[in-house]
Amino acid sequence: MVEAQSWTTRRGSNPRFEPPTTPDQVVDIPTTPTAKQYLISPSLITASAVAAWYLSNIGVLLLNKYLLSFHGFRYPIFLTMLHMLSCAAYSLLAIKWLHLVPFQHIHSRRQFLKILALSAIFSFSVVCGNTSLRYLPVSFNQAIGATTPFFTAIFAFLITCNKESAQVYLALVPVVLGILLASNSEPLFHLFGFLMCVGSTAGRALKSVVQGLLLTSEGEKLHSMNLLLYMAPMAAAILLPFTLYIEGNVLAITVQKGREDGFMVFLLIANATVAYLVNLTNFLVTKYTSALTLQVLGNAKAAVAAVVSVLIFRNPVTVMGMMGFAITIMGVILYSEARKRSKITAH
Repeated sequence: MVEAQSWTTRRGSNPRFEPPTTPDQVVDIPTTPTAKQYLISPSLITASAVAAWYLSNIGVLLLNKYLLSFHGFRYPIFLTMLHMLSCAAYSLLAIKWLHLVPFQHIHSRRQFLKILALSAIFSFSVVCGNTSLRYLPVSFNQAIGATTPFFTAIFAFLITCNKESAQVYLALVPVVLGILLASNSEPLFHLFGFLMCVGSTAGRALKSVVQGLLLTSEGEKLHSMNLLLYMAPMAAAILLPFTLYIEGNVLAITVQKGREDGFMVFLLIANATVAYLVNLTNFLVTKYTSALTLQVLGNAKAAVAAVVSVLIFRNPVTVMGMMGFAITIMGVILYSEARKRSKITAH
């Protein structure tokens, strides 16, 4: 079989057009590819990535809630450690064998310590989030989680002295007011669960600020998939002594529960796998769309997750609680728009 030449190659090798020497000779002019010639359209790939992102994000929340609150697996630290081990194993497979992204090395002890610090913050945030699901409904958990921009603005100011415009700070007012309204009218409010969820949200915001501060030089920047590959095993190592001290002989208990209930083993494996898919689909959505699109989808995801959880778990909600959640989401949207305008004005 003769390999077909591209139109560009053919033009480069034949700078001058020479007419056919015989009447029977036909000039081969390549046709422009159409959408039908692609096996899968780019739009379908993008839609699939967004759908997978929604399913994995909402799925891990629902599985965590079901395991911790309804299935009797009351070990949030150990569950988080399983998530980290799963992310480490799947990241290794995706990078080293499937070559989804190029593998990057840690080049210095300084860079290693920075990643270790991020891993500690990451562990704290995820453990707090999973612990809160033992005490709070997913809908209220997502309402609190929507206040991440508020904590991000606070940490950015305290750590980097980065000041936003007055419009940006004003947009944060409804974010806080909405969650205060939702908290005051939440039928299943639990103080410890609320504090854990606030800690998780603050930890997530702190990680984003610290990550932008620590890994800024070109030599230390890591792709998100490589960063997860290094952070996940570090986070698992950090969590191991805590789960043994706080949750006791949790491994033996889990093995015993697994022997008695095979469905729980399936749930744990599925939960750990979906936890990795959250990170993978984050990367895919950003790749096929943009970071701004991911942020917009994140705002909508909180509302979708809240609705789905109410339909599945049937937890009671109030009109005031729904209004508070809606005000918070609107505040987050206003905050995003205000920041975008502020950056355009600055440039």
